[in-house]
Amino acid sequence: MKVYQSLTENMLTVNMLLSVFFLPGALTVYCGVYNPGLRITTPNNMEALIGSCLHIPCTYNTTEKSYNSSKTIYGIWMKGGVNFGSNPSPVIFNSSGSINTFSLNITGNLKEKNCTTLFPNLTTSHTDKYFFRVENWPFRATACADPLQIKVKDSPQRPSINLPSDLKEHQSVTVTCSAFTPCPQSPPELTWNLQQDSLRQTEKNSDGTFTTKIHKNITLSDTHDGYNISCTARYPVIGGNKTEVKAVMLNVSYAPRNTSASISPSGLVSAGSRVELSCSSRAKPPPSFTWFWNGIRVSEKQKYSFSVTKEGEFYCVAKNDLGNETSSRICVSIKDSPQRPSIDVPSDLKEHQSVTVTCSAFTPCPQSPPELTWNLQQDSLRQTEKNTDGTFTTKIQETITLSDTHDGYNIRCSARYPVIGGNKTEVKAVMLNVSYAPRNTSASISPSGLVSSGSWVELSCSSRAKPPPSFTWFRNGIKVSEKQNYSFSVTEEGEFYCVAKNDLGNETSSRICVSIKDSPQRPSIDVPSDLKEHQSVTVTCSAFTPCPQSPPELTWNLQQDSLRQTEKNTDGTFTTKIQETITLSDTHDGYNIICSARYPVIGGNKTEMTEVTLSVSYAPKDTSASISPSGLVSTGTWVELSCSSRAKPPPSFTWFTNSEHGAINVSVGPVYKFNATEEEKFYCVATNDLGQQKSSVILVDIKDDQTSEFQILNILKILGIVLLCTSIIIFECWFRFSKKPNKETEEPTYVNNAMVTKAS
Repeated sequence: MKVYQSLTENMLTVNMLLSVFFLPGALTVYCGVYNPGLRITTPNNMEALIGSCLHIPCTYNTTEKSYNSSKTIYGIWMKGGVNFGSNPSPVIFNSSGSINTFSLNITGNLKEKNCTTLFPNLTTSHTDKYFFRVENWPFRATACADPLQIKVKDSPQRPSINLPSDLKEHQSVTVTCSAFTPCPQSPPELTWNLQQDSLRQTEKNSDGTFTTKIHKNITLSDTHDGYNISCTARYPVIGGNKTEVKAVMLNVSYAPRNTSASISPSGLVSAGSRVELSCSSRAKPPPSFTWFWNGIRVSEKQKYSFSVTKEGEFYCVAKNDLGNETSSRICVSIKDSPQRPSIDVPSDLKEHQSVTVTCSAFTPCPQSPPELTWNLQQDSLRQTEKNTDGTFTTKIQETITLSDTHDGYNIRCSARYPVIGGNKTEVKAVMLNVSYAPRNTSASISPSGLVSSGSWVELSCSSRAKPPPSFTWFRNGIKVSEKQNYSFSVTEEGEFYCVAKNDLGNETSSRICVSIKDSPQRPSIDVPSDLKEHQSVTVTCSAFTPCPQSPPELTWNLQQDSLRQTEKNTDGTFTTKIQETITLSDTHDGYNIICSARYPVIGGNKTEMTEVTLSVSYAPKDTSASISPSGLVSTGTWVELSCSSRAKPPPSFTWFTNSEHGAINVSVGPVYKFNATEEEKFYCVATNDLGQQKSSVILVDIKDDQTSEFQILNILKILGIVLLCTSIIIFECWFRFSKKPNKETEEPTYVNNAMVTKAS
């Protein structure tokens, strides 16, 4: 540790030389080949304004063990470099109070590793690289890899104006003017050419710097297109203010406005002569134009030239993505014959709609207006009205409530003009195009009656509707087809019906029952979706009951306390049901519910069965942790921890170690491999959407190398004692054997001894 601390202090000079040859960037230039002992987090580059202050957000960190936050900490700023051997010294500030060349003030709490600093009264001479240093004896280090470049400018940054893209009329948008605020103690004053009710707000950014903003909500219209929004930021500095301006032009899309139509030549024209119609409109994006003659589209150009063969009423429609606008009408009249009357009917007619139908006739002589008649109820009063251009029009009107019977109906209106010597008549006819919801929806089956299992049947759906309807077939309430005709092979009985639908409504056909000759329908088991443990659910087994007087007997492998109920359906058929309420647990997952329906028939019974497998989600269970290798391990040995758990959906795994500061997250995943360096306790947590479970704690126990050596030494001592004792025993045996008496001389003595012993 002492060697490393010495390097932290003294390596700078050597590293400055080595960095020229080996490493790139700030780490090479200022730190050399060694990793820095101190790192700071602060913007790499900051701009400031002459005569103002600069707020420098700063935090530091170190992994050195010699750092101790409980001891005195001094923060030091250096300008231009980190070499203490240079003259003059780069140190411009020391929080100890010994140096403060530029009146800096560390506003952050160094004990909390916060080195935020306020740099006041900046000038261009302050432009340079700055380095931060911490002295916390014996720890001393400089953040040589994190230089802060400060650039002091004579003019501030321009403010920015933020507004959404793709602006459209009627849209409510928020416009924001933002200005970078290097000195939050003296934020810039923001003004603009919008209504001055915006409150200035100075906000702290995620990197610790500050921004001053004003907002304005406006509702856009076509008048905003091309409008210039300008925002001025005035920064207070020593001796006055400095100002920057930003302008943005609004680009607002809007629907057509002021759409008008003109004709050349104007007035009555001779049959066969050419006229030109022109349409104009103001819109963004530029509109497309469509010309209509008596309600019929005749051209899709801005100008429409044609040879006049008959009279008519023309108008143009200007359209873009945001809407359309229709011009006023232009009447083209031929000199020698009256105009046809026009019949005005709203577009997009629908049943139940109340509409007013108007028959209008151009009236060149209002003193002798035309007589109007039609095939609607003749209680309409004739009215002659003056138009805006000074001409006159005669009208009759009728209000009718539409139904499907009006579709295709021809409204005819006659205009009879009184002229010298008699009358001249023109007739106009319009066919009503009325949309209506489906009517008379019916379903049919071929072949009809009972069918054999596996035979093909075809269901057909018909309905009267406008626009033409789409068709959907349902079997027992479940959608099975989206075609008008539905063909299929019969495998089980069921109730079918079709639904005809268009934009105005839908209608359901009557029911068709498809019955198989020799077998009943299978019962159905209804179970709620998304099953979870601890949830109380009701399971229902239902069987179609063609004969409610002899309903099927329902049985299943749940508790047999369910009461059978036969209910009448809305279509008049019957269904027999049993129900059971169960509280789910993890043991229910994968459980098969089997329900049998036994139908009494002449001569016995017929039975069908349905089976449903439960899919139950549950929180982690039986969570356990294991270690490999087990037992004592040596320092530096690789250890693998494995976590397992039973859960649905499958769980995620997180590994924790217990420390004096509490549980620490060390890994994510079922397996955690690491190099054992010290005795630690681990456990894993299995988690899914329904809960979590913690495993038991595993101890990673490290062998004591000194204890092992002591045990080996004791074993060697014991082995030495055993060998010594064995040698003594062998020597004793050999000595006794070598002193054994001669057999010939000593045998009588042994005999005598034996005799004496026997006698006694």
